[in-house]
Amino acid sequence: MNNSVIETKGLTVYYGKHRGVVDLNLTVRQGEVFGFLGPNGAGKTTTQRVLLDIIRPSQGTAHIFGQDCQRDGVAIRKRVGYIPGELALPFMKASAYLDMLVAVRGNHTDPAYRRMLCERLNLDTSRKMREYSRGNKQKVGVVAAFMSKPDLLILDEPTSGLDPLMQQTVLELVREAQADGRTVFFSSHILSEVQAVCDRVGIIRNGQLVAVEKVQDLLARRLHRLRLQFRALIAPELLHVPGITVIEHNADQVMVEVQENLDEFMAQVAPYGIIDIETVELSLEEVFLAYYGGGNGHV
Repeated sequence: MNNSVIETKGLTVYYGKHRGVVDLNLTVRQGEVFGFLGPNGAGKTTTQRVLLDIIRPSQGTAHIFGQDCQRDGVAIRKRVGYIPGELALPFMKASAYLDMLVAVRGNHTDPAYRRMLCERLNLDTSRKMREYSRGNKQKVGVVAAFMSKPDLLILDEPTSGLDPLMQQTVLELVREAQADGRTVFFSSHILSEVQAVCDRVGIIRNGQLVAVEKVQDLLARRLHRLRLQFRALIAPELLHVPGITVIEHNADQVMVEVQENLDEFMAQVAPYGIIDIETVELSLEEVFLAYYGGGNGHV
């Protein structure tokens, strides 16, 4: 399996007649932060649960560290830190809960590192978790996932419920884990987070993997946005060129998205006297929405 940490082949999951994932072939490499993106219901959480042997596939295989996720699930989970999309915490003090996890997992956890995580997240572990806000419960999940410095982190919406400062702290922890040579499988609805920490992204839709790309390659897709200002008012009909989409048109200013035929478009509008051209950098979210042909900004 070379340097792959996660590898699935033909992975398919059905819940009765309902589709989970279909023929998923995915490889996550040692030491990378891999973003897993897709609309709600696309199959992201299903994939993560198969990897952790929480559910079993209908067909296909899944391996972590070269070990079979079903046959070697216990050994695999000792080396994995996991934040589920929905945390279910027992009615006990956070400190006791974290102690319990250490005992159950049977792996080494540096007490000093655990204290440092709690301090950075501003988490008081002496309180009972039923008294916690949603954000504090999420912090417990973050500490639980990171505290043993696992070889692989599987993070499903890791910053959910956190304030912006704590969100940045979690992203810092992800970067530090990667700097240590560890691997992160990162699913988030906040595409700016994915853009900030991920090396590659896999895009899943309707249970099928439709693309795997480097983040920078995804951002560099042949889609450009230009803002132009003219000396004179420009007629709307002059802006209709195949491959050009008008985003804004306000008298002598125009913003367009360009997929092709830029030379034809520029020749058509040049007589109106272009006095300024600005290239607008697209965010990963804008590229993603363009890829899917629209949506509400959430994946």
